[in-house]
Amino acid sequence: MREFILLGLSSDWDIEVALSVLFSITYVVTVLGNVLIALVIRLDSRLHTPMYFFLTNLSLVDASYATSIVPQMLVHFLAEHKGIPYVSCAAQLFFSLGLGGIEFVLLAVMAYDHYVAVCDPLRYLVIMHGGLCTRLAITSWVSGSVNSLMQTTITFQLPMYNKYIDHISCELLAVVRLACVDTSSNEIAIMVSSIVLLMTPFCLVLLSYIQIISAILKIQSTEGRKKAFHTCASHLAVVVLCYGMAIFTYIQPSSSPSVLQEKLISLFCAILMPVLNPMIYSLRNKEVKGAFQKLLGQLSGLTSKLAT
Repeated sequence: MREFILLGLSSDWDIEVALSVLFSITYVVTVLGNVLIALVIRLDSRLHTPMYFFLTNLSLVDASYATSIVPQMLVHFLAEHKGIPYVSCAAQLFFSLGLGGIEFVLLAVMAYDHYVAVCDPLRYLVIMHGGLCTRLAITSWVSGSVNSLMQTTITFQLPMYNKYIDHISCELLAVVRLACVDTSSNEIAIMVSSIVLLMTPFCLVLLSYIQIISAILKIQSTEGRKKAFHTCASHLAVVVLCYGMAIFTYIQPSSSPSVLQEKLISLFCAILMPVLNPMIYSLRNKEVKGAFQKLLGQLSGLTSKLAT
């Protein structure tokens, strides 16, 4: 089989044109927003802390995840032939699945970082030293990539009975459904990887936040409690969105989600969540907003000098 056909969201031309315009704007905002956050953190020395180091990684993951899915989807909205080459489909599955796994582990790492910041602030910089932060980030990237490589390899070894993928992209469950043989081993592999890269980090996040909330409640001053909770509120919002969608898709107690639900969840993860992250972190974080304002001031001053 040389190519697959992605059925996408709709066969109505007017709807596809409207969606292509909307998603193009959202994609540009997503990439610019996440790259700008990474750039601001890099340029502002006040943000060279473990929390913002992990935020830089999250921004790069979000921009890359959107890029692995959205450009191809936009092309297919306006194309008469909605085919995707076999190799491109495998590459898309590898990168999207890998980046998703990286984000799950990275969010757990960020939860641990927030736990140390709130529960042991005096030893925060001693515990979260540069070497540990680097190793935790590398672990996130390697674990997600290795899992994706394994899943992609065993999935594309399956004999396919047709080339029509009823999805917006080459998503794991959608490709497995094309197999003309028993896929029990693949389903077991998906379940195991979901437990390792989804439920395990999720449980670690829950444990971290139980400890964080317990520590916050022990703070005597109202201002102290408010400041401590503010440190973690933006991260908690991202965690609820990210893990909630993934658990609904891959770990449901009774049945798998419908194809329409899978498409909508994939759209949410590829379009909305990556653009929400920079908004959440910039609007709810005084340090990031201050760094943005400082950068804008420097750019304004530079522009004025060039104009004169």
